[in-house]
Order: sequence, then C-alpha cells, then structure tokens
Amino acid sequence: MNIRMSSDAARWYIRELHLNKGDSVRFFPRYSSGGGLHPGFSLGISVEQPSEDILFQEVEGIRFFLEERDLWYLKGYHLVVDYVASHDDIEYIYEEIQA
Repeated sequence: MNIRMSSDAARWYIRELHLNKGDSVRFFPRYSSGGGLHPGFSLGISVEQPSEDILFQEVEGIRFFLEERDLWYLKGYHLVVDYVASHDDIEYIYEEIQA
C-alpha cells in the first residue's frame, strides 16, 4: 500500500491549509455519515507532525502521511489523491492492490 499524491493536489492543500515547506498533513479514518472506503468512515486530515508515519509521500515540500495505527483503513488499497480542476477540490481514489 502507498500514497500517490499529485503535485496539483499537493498545491491545493498548500493553498487551502496555508502550508509551508516542511509542514506535514496526516490522513486518518474518522467517523462519518458519508462513505469512504469503509461504511461509516471517511478520510480526515490534520496538519501535524508525524510520530509514527509508516506510510508517506513528500510532494512540493510537504509530507503527507498515515500513522501506523491508521493503516487498517487502507488495507488492500493504495491511496491516490488527485486535484479536480472543474470543482477546485481534491478527490481520493482507492486503488485495490493487485496480488
């Protein structure tokens, strides 16, 4: 499993969250009425420094990561984060890991 963040998506986060080079963004599962990969959960974000970033990608000087305790959410999937210009927003794509 891995994180694949497009440069356009990283620039969106930088703009929206007022990030600076060296900052970190954590992805984590959170309770949600919507649906993500698992019913009742969606992917949340938080600007914080990693303590156990087991899964990460650095793009545009920003570290995007998941902590070890949150890896269950992506089990069997890669997380692809892309920018959708027509909505000026990002989208999460969960790609199943092929055996």
